Amino acid sequence: MSFELKTHLEEIISLTDQEFEHIASHFKSKTLKKHQYLIQEDEFVHNIYFVVKGLLKAAFTDANGKEYIIQFAMENWWLSDFRAFYANVKSITNISCLENSELLYISKENLDKLCRESHKMEHFFRVKGNFGYVALQQRILSLLSTSPKERFEQLAQQYPQLMQRASKTILAAYLGISRETLSRLATKV
Repeated sequence: MSFELKTHLEEIISLTDQEFEHIASHFKSKTLKKHQYLIQEDEFVHNIYFVVKGLLKAAFTDANGKEYIIQFAMENWWLSDFRAFYANVKSITNISCLENSELLYISKENLDKLCRESHKMEHFFRVKGNFGYVALQQRILSLLSTSPKERFEQLAQQYPQLMQRASKTILAAYLGISRETLSRLATKV
C-alpha cells in the first residue's frame, strides 16, 4: 500500500511483508486539495490519519471567531481530533489542508481490531500516543513559560521545513503572536 507507512511503522516495530500487508489492509487512502477540510467542527470523527504527503493544520475557533492553531501535521505525522475519535463525541476542531495532501486513514473499528490482533501494532500506537502526549505537554509549557522570541526560535530549530511551508500568518497564530511580531523575529534570525 504505502512505502511511507511501512517505513514509518518500522521506526518502532519490525514487520514481515506479510504482517505489513495485513496491517495495510485496514487502511484506506484519501487525497485532498489545498484549503479543503479533512475534519470540520461539530462532526463525529471516525478515523485517524497518517500524512503521506502534504501539510495540514488543526485549529480551534473560539466564540469570538479567533482561530487557535493546535497543531500541524506533515509527512509521517498522525492527525485527528483525537478527543472526538476516542470519546465518540463531535469534533471541536477544524482540520484543513495547507497544501495538497495524500493521507492514509484507519477507522476506530479497524484500529481496535488491528491492535487486538497484533501486539506489535498495539505497541506502535502506544508509543506514538506517548510521543504525542509529550509533544503536547512541551507545547503547553512553551506557551505558558517562554517569550514569543523563544517560541519562534524553538519552532525554527525543531521544524525548519515548516517555516518554509506555512505562511507567516499561520505560523504567528500557532505561536500565539501577531504576524507583525513574527516578521520582526524572522528578520533577526
